[in-house]
Amino acid sequence: MRILVIEDEARIQAFLRRALEADGYVVGAADNGRDGLALASGGNWRLVVLDLLLPGLDGLEVLQELHELKPRLPVLVLSARSDLPTKLRSFELGATDYMSKPFALDELLARIRVQLRGPRPIEDEHLLRTGRIVLDVTRRQARVDEAVADLSDREFRLLHHLALHADEVVSRERLLAEVWGYSFSPGSNVVDVCVGRLRHKLGPDAPIETVRHAGYRLASA
Repeated sequence: MRILVIEDEARIQAFLRRALEADGYVVGAADNGRDGLALASGGNWRLVVLDLLLPGLDGLEVLQELHELKPRLPVLVLSARSDLPTKLRSFELGATDYMSKPFALDELLARIRVQLRGPRPIEDEHLLRTGRIVLDVTRRQARVDEAVADLSDREFRLLHHLALHADEVVSRERLLAEVWGYSFSPGSNVVDVCVGRLRHKLGPDAPIETVRHAGYRLASA
């Protein structure tokens, strides 16, 4: 599996390369935003580890452009910026996970393994399969078995997020932050309403499970 590290601090970049290669990954690296975006756009990567404080092109700009080019490519942000607005903005722009520096290597490797257990691309690069659900990124459609549903942008983003974290329990708070943004109150019921609309559109066999007092899970089997 190929992982791209975009990190301008030579010491951290070298440390990450050694650790990831020791764990069996093929690792590429870039030390600035422009080169990192060019490499990420053109290579067959399974995951990008991205710093935000980059020369040449800011990490958030890299994240935004990369998500537009490759919306299915997981991006784990690894940054010294630990403030909540930056974290939430990163998720809004397409990050699939976020860790603050300094970090524990064992935790980073565990999170990378979770990202790489996610859904795999199928024959069309615009399609994403998770169990019985196939998402069409360009048409904003979801297919469950033979039934096809047109989704609103918010419905699609919520289902896409659950698909990227298939079989994980994702809390309402996390969905609220990563799909709606931090301008919404934590007490809002918009997540539950949106899940209800998704279930209605996907039909009675929609594999979106409610985990009591915890959140939602999209079953991959």
